[in-house]
Amino acid sequence: METVIQVFLVLLGSYSTLGFLFALYFLFVGARKIDPLMGNTKKSVRLLLFPGVLATWPFLIRKLLKSKSV
Repeated sequence: METVIQVFLVLLGSYSTLGFLFALYFLFVGARKIDPLMGNTKKSVRLLLFPGVLATWPFLIRKLLKSKSV
């Protein structure tokens, strides 16, 4: 049982780390490729979006890769 918990925590940590790195990129660079109006948003709005991007990064990375803008 202890091994299962350790594997789960490693997977959760990996998911969170990749999500954190992707969220930084996405909120300051990548979101403009999907929505050009994101370039005009304040940093406080991006900070509010950060937890959602961190949690849903696999869906957003797929959408970012499919976008044809810039």
